[in-house]
Amino acid sequence: MNEIQAIQSKIYEIRGQRVMLDFDLAHAYGIETSQLKRQVRRNIERFEGDDFMFEVAHEEILRCQIVTSSWGGSRYGAFAFTELGVAMLSSVLRTPTAINVNRSIMRAFVEFRHMAATLSLPSTNADVAQLRKDFEELKLDIEDILRDQNDINESTRAQLDAISTALTELQSKEPRKRERRPIGFIMPDEKNK
Repeated sequence: MNEIQAIQSKIYEIRGQRVMLDFDLAHAYGIETSQLKRQVRRNIERFEGDDFMFEVAHEEILRCQIVTSSWGGSRYGAFAFTELGVAMLSSVLRTPTAINVNRSIMRAFVEFRHMAATLSLPSTNADVAQLRKDFEELKLDIEDILRDQNDINESTRAQLDAISTALTELQSKEPRKRERRPIGFIMPDEKNK
């Protein structure tokens, strides 16, 4: 696995952005994570805004299935650096190693963007024709479903009208009066003794 692929394996998607985490960057730069965080905090004005860097909760890291140390990592959230944030790190960390690593990271981000662009665009006219055909078939299917739904709605409406008519007829009729037998214990008459 070459250097760019190794870096790409450390690029995660968190909160809808492709980011690298502070502990991966520190490892790549050959420094301690605490030293990287200290340099960032000293120059925090360079990293203002979520488009440069944001702090990630421990739960978010676990949700993204990012492996940390066996004891669970830091007590504090990790810094997640976007492509802009990684570029800004080069102005904070000025060692030759940091500069070389930053070049590789920038190439990895660019390759990521290039791969995403080529995957999202159809490559040939045949692909475009197939997409058009699939779209037309989908459109016909949706029209059939809507037509069936309208038929069901008309049928249901007719049934509801019939129920409403029947209820109206039942309400307009006078209830029949008939003699009811008394309920409960009946006292015997004097005649029946």
